[in-house]
Amino acid sequence: MSLENELFRQRREKLRAIQALGFAAYPHKYQATHTVPDIVGRYGASTAEELAAARPAARVAGRIMALRLHGKTGFADLVQGGRKLQIYVRRDAVGEKCFELFGLLDLGDFLGAAGYLFRTRKGELSLHADALEFLSKALLPLPEKWHGLQDVETRYRQRYVDLIVNPEVREIFEKRSRIVAALRRALEARGYLEVETPMMQPIAGGAVARPFTTHHNALDLDLYLRIAPELYLKRLTLGGFDRVYEINRSFRNEGISTQHNPEFTMLEFYQAYSDYRDLMDLTEEVLTEVVREVTGGLAVQFGEDTIDFGRWTRMSMPEAVVHYWPEEATRPSLEALRDFSGVPALVAAYNAYVERLGVEEPPAIALPADTPPGVVLGVLFEAVAEKQLVQPTIIYDYPKALSPLSKTKDDEPEWVERFEMYAGRMEIVNAYSELNDPVEQYRRFRMQTAAREAGDAEAHAMDEDYVRALSYGMPPTAGEGVGIDRLAMLLTNSRSIREVILFPLLRPEGRVEIAEEVAAAARE
Repeated sequence: MSLENELFRQRREKLRAIQALGFAAYPHKYQATHTVPDIVGRYGASTAEELAAARPAARVAGRIMALRLHGKTGFADLVQGGRKLQIYVRRDAVGEKCFELFGLLDLGDFLGAAGYLFRTRKGELSLHADALEFLSKALLPLPEKWHGLQDVETRYRQRYVDLIVNPEVREIFEKRSRIVAALRRALEARGYLEVETPMMQPIAGGAVARPFTTHHNALDLDLYLRIAPELYLKRLTLGGFDRVYEINRSFRNEGISTQHNPEFTMLEFYQAYSDYRDLMDLTEEVLTEVVREVTGGLAVQFGEDTIDFGRWTRMSMPEAVVHYWPEEATRPSLEALRDFSGVPALVAAYNAYVERLGVEEPPAIALPADTPPGVVLGVLFEAVAEKQLVQPTIIYDYPKALSPLSKTKDDEPEWVERFEMYAGRMEIVNAYSELNDPVEQYRRFRMQTAAREAGDAEAHAMDEDYVRALSYGMPPTAGEGVGIDRLAMLLTNSRSIREVILFPLLRPEGRVEIAEEVAAAARE
């Protein structure tokens, strides 16, 4: 028998003893007068003399995270809402029955306590208990305080335990919640309406990505989990909602990395009568506002970097490639990139540079000979510039080949009005002036369809209903997607996206040994 199973049995025996004292094993409720955070917030600054004079009464409940027995007295730390309150228990104050209960408690158990607040001789705010009520038994022990829950995969798989024993993890998710709330307030203050669009879609549209598939039995219909809400939100814009947004869960059947999870959260919004430059201004304004509200300032620590959201930079994609080109001798001209004439030679120059380095990182660029030059330039940008973008940076103007849903620049038909915002070497925002010409949109869909037929599983599918919708007329519109998970990574100094997702996708762990012990207990 494993140690875990043995401890489970021992705690089951304690639970039976608690029941024998007359306490319910799993009572239905506990009527508290205060939460632990309430008490700490209200009385945390009160002196011993002030508490002695007022003797404020309180009934509180929480999980026991420390236990200390000293003969006829004892102490316990109750934790609730991320805050701790010490409970002082005397046998002559609570009575024999409650003191016997106290001796049967374990770390992790839930307890209700009633009494009055005071300060101990060491000055710690405490509750002098005059009654105890058993609320729930932890049949499995919590990880040791000092050795803790350290295995990363176990932390993600058993997030419920991670949240109990690692207070900093709770702080990450509290801050993530404040980020989402701050984004909502910022948009609603600017007249945006929050909506919900389908998560199961007959066409996987709005982005270039491989979808997850599912099947609706009643309709005998194959469906896709959405890769983006874009095309539905734009239908709403042309339907008359001039400013609309959704904080959405999206799904992409792709690889997992420190910056990618198959299920992720995105804010996507659309603003009529606007273009991508309007959203550049809005992005700087809103994100600066959110960072200040959530962190109390504009400088955040991310690994070894200090990122200053009071310091923004804007560069076109060609300008970024020129600016961050690693060798002065082969640095390209801006003109050769904007007309794409210098792109093929630039790949050769970059690969020669990598070969001279004689290391595996950065890798050489290998693309088919018929790859469109706009796509090649995008690959060069990722190789040369993306990992240099530590401070908040807006990269604008993208090749049309990379952006099937973006509006073409009037003066440069091979370029589109698109930008991405980077910080901490990660893409955080993707935005563009929306294509609202149904004929041109149909042409772009046909180009993507040809790519799919040639084997590109991520190319965009034809969406004839969306073309029909555009034919009813959509005003000039700009749209933007913000990666909530990556923004949370930045503002909580988390280096992996799994640190900011409560339950990230993991491989099944197989047999859960304790389940057999629970099953045996159920048969008793």
